[in-house]
Amino acid sequence: MVSAPLKSKLIPSLPEEPPLPLRPEVEALGVSGIQQVWEMGFQKPDVIGLWVGEGDVPTPSFISDAAIASLRAGNTYYTHKRGIPPLREALAQYHARLLGIAPDPERISVTSSGMAALTLIFQAVVAQGDEVILVSPIWPNAAAAVQIAGGRPVEVSLDSQADGSFELDIDKLTAAIGPRTRALFIASPGNPTGWMMEQEQQREILALARERGLWLIADEVYHRFTYDRPWAPSFASIAEPEDALICVHSFSKAWAMTGWRLGWLLHPPSMGETFGKLIEYSSSGAQHFLQDGAVAAIRDGEAFVTELVERCREGGDIVFDALSDCPRVRIARPKAAFYAFFGVEGMTDSLTFAKQLVLEAGVGLAPGAAFGAGGEGFLRLCFASSPQRIAQAMERLRPALL
Repeated sequence: MVSAPLKSKLIPSLPEEPPLPLRPEVEALGVSGIQQVWEMGFQKPDVIGLWVGEGDVPTPSFISDAAIASLRAGNTYYTHKRGIPPLREALAQYHARLLGIAPDPERISVTSSGMAALTLIFQAVVAQGDEVILVSPIWPNAAAAVQIAGGRPVEVSLDSQADGSFELDIDKLTAAIGPRTRALFIASPGNPTGWMMEQEQQREILALARERGLWLIADEVYHRFTYDRPWAPSFASIAEPEDALICVHSFSKAWAMTGWRLGWLLHPPSMGETFGKLIEYSSSGAQHFLQDGAVAAIRDGEAFVTELVERCREGGDIVFDALSDCPRVRIARPKAAFYAFFGVEGMTDSLTFAKQLVLEAGVGLAPGAAFGAGGEGFLRLCFASSPQRIAQAMERLRPALL
């Protein structure tokens, strides 16, 4: 007879309900489908996990060395809540170099991750019952952040085209605006679709936000991952400084710094004090020594970014070439971000299908249903890994999609 594990004898099972009621917005939160598939992968050691938004390249040493040197220099105290001045200045110069604008460093606030940046924004602009329109399929954390703030996420789906690409119908977006609409949230380049908004359409959206008196929140985290131009179009390059526009950025993707948890906001100058207070009452600011690493990333990282984007381009081409001739698959060659979001004919439950792929094919993908409206029937594959790893995953995946 096999004895029960010692752990179960010493640790009682945890109760399923909290001792007292929680806020309804929190109780209503579900477990992400991405997380469910990811946790399944822990049980299968040889699985090739392409489910989350990061690659297999560690942070480059010139960034890590700068943070280590700062740590050893004793920069372990509380510091500027909105970011150390050298980093905010470097970010202002970065935007000037890429976008042709010259933002004052006062328009920049450093945050403890891009996700924290979203949380701060919704804390600032969303009141109980307000609606935020999100262009979807969308990263599920964005909608959850609206919900946690007491707002109601309203999704407007991109239109899926016959060739596997996506387009935004601005008339459909406009029709979704109601009396409680407070903000528009647009991620371009988009996660999971890789859809990228052109500048002409950005001008239409900016004009719409101005006309209706709405906040425009632009998630531009993937703006360096473009495959037909140096970087993606940005709302910041066409807006006035005091437009109700907030752009969200992160160090995670372009500089391989996902575990560092550093992001930043480009916002109207009048919002600096507001974000300073919100940061004070949440994280009290990002760590000084990590920010010194971020300064090195901005100052010395262009060659690394170029190399990483080219690596992702190769991975995207491998995925497209492997899957585009599968009769059940509808896929477009990726133009931006580092995801393939492809439809599978006959698949009506993407979460179940993704779990089956883990067990039977040894490949971990994210279920399209996790990304909200318009996501069911699709799977998301992150191709930010080595070409060899991506090619191996395609060898395993193709038979399941034929």
